[in-house]
Amino acid sequence: MPQRSSPGKKDSDLAKLRIAVFASGRGSNLEAILRAIDRGRLDACVCAVISNRATAGALQIASRRRIPAYHLSQKQFPDQESFDAEVLSVLRKHDTNFIALAGYLKKLSPTIVRAYPNRILNIHPALLPAFGGKGMYGHHVHEAVLAYGCKVTGVTVHIVTEEYDAGPPVIQRCVEVRDDDTPETLAARVLRVEHRVYPQALQYFAEGRVRVEGRLVRILPAPEGR
Repeated sequence: MPQRSSPGKKDSDLAKLRIAVFASGRGSNLEAILRAIDRGRLDACVCAVISNRATAGALQIASRRRIPAYHLSQKQFPDQESFDAEVLSVLRKHDTNFIALAGYLKKLSPTIVRAYPNRILNIHPALLPAFGGKGMYGHHVHEAVLAYGCKVTGVTVHIVTEEYDAGPPVIQRCVEVRDDDTPETLAARVLRVEHRVYPQALQYFAEGRVRVEGRLVRILPAPEGR
């Protein structure tokens, strides 16, 4: 169901996190975040969805749910500065206070990262720092894991910094690599774990339970009654 506000109240009155989701693909992690909100497991609202691809499934999901959706590609702008200015304008328009990268295949500029310090998360389909960095996304990661002969892979939700996949981890979960795995079967099992842990990591921030101390992310005890 679309997210609805009570009469006379803004979304910001109803949710601690106002999340802009950046996505390039079909949007399965966006759907997982929205389901967690629907089921009361994530105290947040998705206030906007931004994609660099006009045909991204994530934009279609946003449109179906009446969430503001934007196709913003660097190719539409004369330089990095004007692109960043437009992205930040959209984020301000929707009172965004958090960003979730969900299969977003473009590196955020330092300007955007610095505008949201420790308020941008990404999810990576491996146990960082293994199998991370430029070009390591999607099936490329799973192919590399299998080629290396790994027995275990996993999922990392991490804070975004100015370097690819280099921010401190918030959550990591292991996934067994089976002898008969293909990149496709491994990807499917990893994705199921992604869908569980991404909303969980966001909820830690919604509850104010995250403390970042250098590279160490501490998760404080849950508030009473939860």
